[in-house]
Amino acid sequence: MGTGPAQTPRSTRAGPEPSPAPPGPGDTGDSDLTQEGSGPASICGSVSQQTTEPLSWCRVGEGQEAVSETRRSPTSMGSLAQREDLQDAFTWEVQANNRAYNAQFKEKVFLCWRRKKCKTNVIRTAKYNFFSFLPLNLYEQLHRVSNLYFLLIIILQSIPDISTLPWFSLGAPMVCLLFIRAARDLVDDIGRHKSDRAINNRPCQILMGKSFKRKKWQNLCVGDVVCLHKDNIVPADMLLLASTEPSSLCHVETVDIDGETNLKFRQALMVTHKELTSVKKMASFQGTVTCEAPNSRMHHFVGCLEWNDKKYSLDIGNLLLRGCRIRNTDTCYGMVIYAGFDTKIMKNCGKIHLKRTKLDLLMNKLVVVIFISVVLICLVLAFSFGFSVTEFKDQHYYLSGLHGSSVAAESFFIFWGFLILLSVTIPMSMFILSEFIYLGNSVFINWDVQMYYQPQDVPAKARSTSLNDHLGQVEYIFSDKTGTLTQNILTFNKCCINGRVYGPDSEARTRPKENPYLWNKFADGKLLFCNAALLHLVRSNRDTAVREFWRLLAICHTVMVRKSRHQLLYQAASPDEGALVTAARNFGYVFLSRTQDTITIVELGEERVYQVLAIMDFNSMRKRMSVLVRKPEGTICLYTKGADTVIFERLHSRGATEFATEAALAAFAQETLRTLCLAYREVAEDIYDNWQQRHQEASLLLQNRAQALQQVYNELEQNLKLLGATAIEDRLQDGVPETIKCLKKSNIKIWVLTGDKQETAVNVGFACELLSENMLILEEKEITRILETYWESSNNFLTKKSLSQVKLALVINGDFLDKLLVSLRKEPRALVQNVNVDEAWQEPGQSRRDFLYARRLSLLCRRFGLPLAAPRAEDPAEDSGARRRSEVLQERAFVDLASNCQAVICCRVTPRQKALIVALVKKYHQVVTLAIGDGANDVNMIKTADVGVGLAGQEGMQAVQNSDFVLGQFCFLQRLLLVHGRWSYVRICKFLRYFFYKTMASMMVQIWFACYNGFTAQPLYEGWFLALFNLLYSTLPALYIGVFEQDISAEQSLEQPELYLAGQKDELFNYWVFVQAVAHGMATSLVNFFLTLWISRDTAGPASFSDHQSFAVVVALSSLLSITMEVILIIKYWTVLCMVTILLSLGFYAIMTTITQSFWLFRVSPKTFPFLYADLSVLSSPSILLVVLLSVSINTFPVLALRVIFPALKKLLTKEEKVEEGPSGDVFAAEPLPHLYRESRARRSSYAFSHREGYADLITQGTILRRGPGVNSDIASESIDPSDEVAS
Repeated sequence: MGTGPAQTPRSTRAGPEPSPAPPGPGDTGDSDLTQEGSGPASICGSVSQQTTEPLSWCRVGEGQEAVSETRRSPTSMGSLAQREDLQDAFTWEVQANNRAYNAQFKEKVFLCWRRKKCKTNVIRTAKYNFFSFLPLNLYEQLHRVSNLYFLLIIILQSIPDISTLPWFSLGAPMVCLLFIRAARDLVDDIGRHKSDRAINNRPCQILMGKSFKRKKWQNLCVGDVVCLHKDNIVPADMLLLASTEPSSLCHVETVDIDGETNLKFRQALMVTHKELTSVKKMASFQGTVTCEAPNSRMHHFVGCLEWNDKKYSLDIGNLLLRGCRIRNTDTCYGMVIYAGFDTKIMKNCGKIHLKRTKLDLLMNKLVVVIFISVVLICLVLAFSFGFSVTEFKDQHYYLSGLHGSSVAAESFFIFWGFLILLSVTIPMSMFILSEFIYLGNSVFINWDVQMYYQPQDVPAKARSTSLNDHLGQVEYIFSDKTGTLTQNILTFNKCCINGRVYGPDSEARTRPKENPYLWNKFADGKLLFCNAALLHLVRSNRDTAVREFWRLLAICHTVMVRKSRHQLLYQAASPDEGALVTAARNFGYVFLSRTQDTITIVELGEERVYQVLAIMDFNSMRKRMSVLVRKPEGTICLYTKGADTVIFERLHSRGATEFATEAALAAFAQETLRTLCLAYREVAEDIYDNWQQRHQEASLLLQNRAQALQQVYNELEQNLKLLGATAIEDRLQDGVPETIKCLKKSNIKIWVLTGDKQETAVNVGFACELLSENMLILEEKEITRILETYWESSNNFLTKKSLSQVKLALVINGDFLDKLLVSLRKEPRALVQNVNVDEAWQEPGQSRRDFLYARRLSLLCRRFGLPLAAPRAEDPAEDSGARRRSEVLQERAFVDLASNCQAVICCRVTPRQKALIVALVKKYHQVVTLAIGDGANDVNMIKTADVGVGLAGQEGMQAVQNSDFVLGQFCFLQRLLLVHGRWSYVRICKFLRYFFYKTMASMMVQIWFACYNGFTAQPLYEGWFLALFNLLYSTLPALYIGVFEQDISAEQSLEQPELYLAGQKDELFNYWVFVQAVAHGMATSLVNFFLTLWISRDTAGPASFSDHQSFAVVVALSSLLSITMEVILIIKYWTVLCMVTILLSLGFYAIMTTITQSFWLFRVSPKTFPFLYADLSVLSSPSILLVVLLSVSINTFPVLALRVIFPALKKLLTKEEKVEEGPSGDVFAAEPLPHLYRESRARRSSYAFSHREGYADLITQGTILRRGPGVNSDIASESIDPSDEVAS
């Protein structure tokens, strides 16, 4: 496909080449997300969108995905099927200023039910409304098997023929439990309603009739024209029509979308820029946009504007996304394309998931197990009753009148009677108490002053009270980078000039007492860097290298400048460039202004104008930027800055200065600073004339123009003289490296998911010690080779010892993930898959890097046993089912590989991709995941993870409002997990184990008693003992365990992070622990019942307790004291409150039994209070007390012995095994693998520019400088109808 019509160069001398269309939305490369569709791009070949010529409907898919990192001509998809998929995707049609036209489109929902295709702009993220709360919340609560079980028992209790207990004895607690949980859900949802209301009621200006009127966001409709001003938030996804900036540019900040604070530009079509110059013309605008259906692709958009019988191509560079903030643009106008939940940010937000903990899910299964066990026991007892009643009738025929029903009928009723009697084996009080336990642990998180972030007044907050124990089981942490690990503040930290390193003076690390830049009226007071020696050299103006160093920083950039209140305001597309230009400004080399072909610098008070001859723009393949200027003296000079590798390859010679600079770069890398090398050369007039002619010829090529221009650039960027290097610090938050190190010791894997470019993410990975120099960092080609081997080696390769014992790390980007996550997406495949592109220009030295990479890949294959043969080609005839299975297998292989890595960094990922990565790990590994972030781009990830943590940072409150826990800093995550999370898990596990034990210990005697009462379902205990046992007699110690128990202190928890593994392995409560608790409880019940039975047999007289009431009291008292001794043994954190709870429990028993067995109540209702003085008569007999003491002793001492002896034996055996094994000789010694060529092993260059290629074109073509004929001050100043205020 051709590259379109040639563009005439701006002049034969000044400015860079007239470039082809900037990269399309899929051009990703290695640079920051700012490149992704940040500028105008065409979908029809490389025709610049600036043209006003009509375009025929272009072949869809062109310019979608670019693999190369240099500019190139996009090609067609090459596949008819893919083209058809794309054409099917472009079904969205919107007409400006015509709500009736847009409302006519309907979509099928179900059968004949159809609804409007276009959504309103109303956002509803809450789960409930006034009418749906009660039914929907009840429906969600009945998803808990325990609630269904209790509901069944309540129904059975309401049937008089089979009821052994009144229905309200279980009904009242059930209502209480449902009310507590419903109140908690209601409070959470009210917060979401408030947030939705605040967003929907934000004001905006909508074109209605012939004037803009103030309305609310919720009143917006698709097709409306909206007016936005500086610092406004974009209310919907809009096509930019015009702005007050030159060429209708619009600067936006996308911090809520990709987390980046650097400015990006969007640009309107030239036709709308020139035509829509007044409100009247905008009101008559009837353009129709046909584009792709709403989807979650944040950085991709393809469409077409049809207006006046002409078509104009659209891409993401023309689109203002909802959530962006308008910056440095007075006024702009847009047409709404997607509204509400159709917008890209809302498509990425995901749904609210009902989060359930692992213990909660386990309890559901245990409830089923217990219920089935109880049913089986009841069946056995019912059958036993049938046999015994038959024998009883035969022996006592004179009592047959009492048994009027058949044996089968009586057995049926006895079965249900036993089911109700044994229903207490699943105690409802346990579920009610667990709600208070979760609430108490959440309060402790809120009260922890050590997690209070004072600078921003942000305390830790548990917004969800049901996920505390999950904090103690986290295995994977998915973290954002910008604003989460880093402070999002870039500072000029050090520099090396002519081989000498200049760092900040000791007192300049804070803020010096005197401002050292008072002599400079243009100085920026926010800059903390100051070096007195360097400042003296600069002001003396004697050192040529120092002078050229700062001159280069003031000239070689694409920063724009504005004056406001006599102050210079720099607009940098990259925060790195802003930091460098600001540093030069403070040292006396002030960038003052620029025109299309000049740049004005104030050098130590002297104003100098440089003529710009060419700007050789940055891209991630070149890794450098150059500016060719003519000095006021007439000499021509080339200033270049870039990555150290590309600069050192182009130096004229190497000497002491170069070697000293290399040493400085290595030192900067050790400090994880972001480095940049500076060099220059003087260019002779004849050399420039020849080069300019070749540049002119390359600019006029119709094909391979970009490659030819890169070659021309490279010819000039040779024989450079090194000036020095800069080091910029991307400041980490306090305590991040220490926190990550501690979490890694806890066996927690940390993945960084960021929208930033690869170099920056890797540099931060080294800075926070997530990556280390001895790690083998795998990248896309190596990962692909390993994944292909996965299914070729029967899926067992990733379990090889050789792979598991090498420190691995993965570094991948969003495009690579698109290929992996294709089966999880719900969008047309053609929108996901890459397209073929032309061969790109290769930098000199690239072949050597390819050779080193091939050698490294060969060694990798040999070491891990990978086949060296090329991977199998994809069979085009392969059916969709086989392709789907292959995709699923590829996903599984990727997760298995990543789980064997020490660290994973995913760069340039969208919010949707972040959530898909989390879902992928949950899908294949069933582990507890935690996501932490601070921006709107992290919301979907936070919702998808099992635990979501929001940081209250600089990127708004969206992450906080959708999170389960709120922190002020990343470092607090260590205490949240290792202290509060671990404590919560230990507490709830110990609580559950103890509760099951005490329930079985006290209630299993009902089964043993049934064997001696003819299987008649008669309760053994007094009715009031059954009612108050779980309410007063044994509840407070269990509640203390769940709320206050600590096995070790907070300080010890942080010092011993390996203790966290118990939660990850579910060691403290699982099926085996449950069986142990049940067995322990059964053993206690057996001792209490049968020991009492055997001793009381054949006894008579005042000391006898063989009657039913005395026997029941002895068993009840033995059970209560046995479980009290058990709680005394298991509690490790003894306080006064602990002793009070135990004494209160025993005190409640004494008080309540005295009341319920009093003569006064017996006289009032003998049937309700039948146990007259039963406890008093038993306790007055010393022999009976000895029986109770014997039962408690037999239950306690063996258990105490086992708990002391077994750990000691286990510890001794472990030591013996270690001594026998000795030093392990099987440790895999991997032969050192040469790293993928990244400059050098010790020096990592993080080329800091994050802006997209194309800013140089905007400058040299004058697009960003001169005032265009577009929207002018007339339209910008048109008043708004004062009568149309926002409706209240």
